[in-house]
Amino acid sequence: MNIVKRRGRKVTYSIEFVQCYEYGAEILTLHPRDDGLNLHRNIATEADIMEYRNLGSTGLKVSIVGIGCNNFGRRCDERCTSDIVSAAFDKGVNFFDTADVYGPGGLSEEYLGKAIKGMDRSQIVIATKFANAMGEGDLNRGASRRYIFDAVDKSLRRLGTDYIDLYQQHIPDITTPEEETLRALDDLISVGKIRYIGHSNFSGWQISDAEWTARFHGLNKFVTAQNLYSLLDRRIEREVVPVCEHHGIGILPYFPLASGLLTGKYQRGVSPEAGTRLGGWGERGKAALSDKNFDILDRLTEFANERDHTILELAISWLANLPYISSVIAGATSAEQVDQNTSAAAWRLTDDEMLEVARISRQ
Repeated sequence: MNIVKRRGRKVTYSIEFVQCYEYGAEILTLHPRDDGLNLHRNIATEADIMEYRNLGSTGLKVSIVGIGCNNFGRRCDERCTSDIVSAAFDKGVNFFDTADVYGPGGLSEEYLGKAIKGMDRSQIVIATKFANAMGEGDLNRGASRRYIFDAVDKSLRRLGTDYIDLYQQHIPDITTPEEETLRALDDLISVGKIRYIGHSNFSGWQISDAEWTARFHGLNKFVTAQNLYSLLDRRIEREVVPVCEHHGIGILPYFPLASGLLTGKYQRGVSPEAGTRLGGWGERGKAALSDKNFDILDRLTEFANERDHTILELAISWLANLPYISSVIAGATSAEQVDQNTSAAAWRLTDDEMLEVARISRQ
């Protein structure tokens, strides 16, 4: 059953979403499927309704739009963070994704912990990450048993909670055996410090290797994959999406708005303003503002406008309509952006519209 929230009360629908998307030679194709993953789509279309999906193949329900907390402690101070979290919670968002490295130095976790203080913790799903460098030297990074045990305790203190719902390996660590990492995470689940585990930025073969290792040794497996994914960057469809679908791993797209390019804030031939994400990325930002990307963006914008929607709404709703997506991780720097992002997911594209958008955005 799929649960949605309408103006503070919960409504349950049993309309199953039984289509999946296969990645073949040219474009996406549709065919019926029932893989037992309990992924459903509700029939409501109002902007004030939040859909909840299973986190991968688990029974944990998360909002289809989650809040990316990478701006907390950087572009958002403590008060701004609190406003965003409160606005998101009021909209039915229960999923907040941060990392120890955000802030920097864990400030994002600290601000998030303060923002949820006084809220009903049982109604909030906190995801955070480890493995990126938190200091100088090899002992302050990675996925070794020693580092994971140290990192989780520090994250728990900053968050002001006694458990983390989803603990994610932020980047692969090729210097540490996969069994060591998974066994350490399995032990943390056993003692109750974390509930589920996921990974981020893994390639297809690394996902398969981790899956096999967990099965062979009888350990808890990764249940989510957080990867870069948007209408302007669909590379994970080649290997990551198929392997995640095969193993029942839920995908959590980050940068769904392509760092703002899918909001309409950037214009062809115009240098990005100082203070914007692409403006601060130098040559990398300029590369994103290519004519090829703007050609696709123009066609997507026309598609959305013809249906009385914005490009931002199309970017989030297209991802939200894919059955292997557990939650779309969208950052925000204001309560207004939270409202835009959560409302966007209410647009239910038809199967034909999903295919047309796939054709337009194919690279």
